[in-house]
Amino acid sequence: MARIGVEPTLTQVKEALMEMGHEVVDVHTEQDVAQCDCCVISGQDKDMMGVSDTFLEGPVINAQGQSAADVAQEVNDRFS
Repeated sequence: MARIGVEPTLTQVKEALMEMGHEVVDVHTEQDVAQCDCCVISGQDKDMMGVSDTFLEGPVINAQGQSAADVAQEVNDRFS
C-alpha cells in the first residue's frame, strides 16, 4: 500500500487509512512530505508549512468538508 502523509489534526482520517492497510505518517516538515506518495491536508491552512515550494510529486487531498471514510476512499481509489 501507499505511504500517506496526514496532517496531525486528522486523527480519524489516519485511523481509517491504517485500517485499509496504508502506511500513515504525520507531516511536520518538507522532509516528511517528500517521503510520501500522497498527502492529506485539513484545508484550514492552504499553505500548512508556510512555504509555497512543491515537495510532493503525488496528489494532495483536501479533507475539508469530507468524512474520514470519504477521504480514505479517495486515497484508496488513487492507489488501487
